[in-house]
Amino acid sequence: MNFLWLKRYLPRGLYGRAALILLVPIIAIQLIVSAAFIQRYFADVTRQMTSNLTVDLAFLLTEIDEAPDLAGARERIARLSAPLMVQVTLPVESKVEAYRAFYDLSGISVESTLRARLPGVEAVNLGPDQQVVQFDVATRYGLAQMAFSRTRVSASNPHQLLVIMIFAGILLTIISYIFLRNQLRPIKRLSAAAEAFGRGRTSEYHPGGALEVRAAGNAFLDMRQRIERQMEQRTLLLSGVSHDLRTPLTRLKLGLSLIGDDAETQDLRHDVAEMEALIDAFLDFARGDATEEPVLTDPYKLVRCIVQDAGRSGQTVALGKLEGRGEVLMRPVAIRRAVENLLGNAIRYGKAARVSVTLGDKALCISIEDDGPGIPKDQRERAVQPFQRLDPGRNQNKGSGVGLGLAIAFDIARNHGGSLRLGESAEMGGLRAEIVLPR
Repeated sequence: MNFLWLKRYLPRGLYGRAALILLVPIIAIQLIVSAAFIQRYFADVTRQMTSNLTVDLAFLLTEIDEAPDLAGARERIARLSAPLMVQVTLPVESKVEAYRAFYDLSGISVESTLRARLPGVEAVNLGPDQQVVQFDVATRYGLAQMAFSRTRVSASNPHQLLVIMIFAGILLTIISYIFLRNQLRPIKRLSAAAEAFGRGRTSEYHPGGALEVRAAGNAFLDMRQRIERQMEQRTLLLSGVSHDLRTPLTRLKLGLSLIGDDAETQDLRHDVAEMEALIDAFLDFARGDATEEPVLTDPYKLVRCIVQDAGRSGQTVALGKLEGRGEVLMRPVAIRRAVENLLGNAIRYGKAARVSVTLGDKALCISIEDDGPGIPKDQRERAVQPFQRLDPGRNQNKGSGVGLGLAIAFDIARNHGGSLRLGESAEMGGLRAEIVLPR
């Protein structure tokens, strides 16, 4: 049988699943023990007590049947009912209506035993309050109605065991959950530290808990240190290379400025400018956002400032819809660089661009749309890789770029724990790039 449909109803969190692991066995044990107790003890004791009482009731019915007349039967009832603690009415003024509550499990044993041991029993009324048992029974002088206390045929305190079991189960569950929570807390702290590092933040973390959790925590710290060291070394290496390359480029620019302004010189100056742009883009990609600390930032103010700066530089950039209000923990300089790169691509391959911001409860979405040719769906995954140029399918009127604009934006979004999504703009017809950051 397939039980996969149960997954949608099961808890997804670690604490919820731990509580489920604790509660399911305890509840199952409670139900099994309770059913066994009711069946083997409660029902058997009730049946035995009812059988003992039927001996007295059978003796009383025999005395009634052996009486010479109705008056003699009443005289014997008056003499024996008090010692036997049974109320008898003969003849019956109104018949008993059969009744037993659906939850009265012991009443089944009482009724079945009375009918089995006392021939002639007709209707049995166990009462809604389960305090008195009444039944009609046939005698020589017509129906007789008998009544006696329910405590004579049912155990008076069978619920105490069930109460003790439930109370003990709840108490042990609470104690077990407290101990289990102490074991789960280090795992939650490790998860929080890993999640923060995935979003580009370094939080304080000290391994704790069981040996296996400590080992995982130490492995995480070693991994984090190696990644940080590699990122730092990469940044220092590429910064040094870029700095060293700027020196001969500067000499080339100085030498070209002293040469005449002919066609060959213009081509050389264009090549030098392209090399300088390549170095700047490469350095931006290598530097990323490793040197900036995340701060609470208003995304609307940041995007509005970017759009205004783009407008002052002569670019046709419009501010789209702004939904939601609040601040987001981010690296504003890095996000600005990512948005500006996407805007640069949009203006390079199109005529106009638009920036929109949607701030929800769980995520921030900065959308950049253009009216250019867009990127085919089968090439979008390759487009975010470094030094990948898709120029043959796009407009080259405004330059080819160096193939790092989308890669830089993708890297910055990923370092924030988010993503860069590429699609098609439904309104402008070009590319739609979305920077999605978790809150």
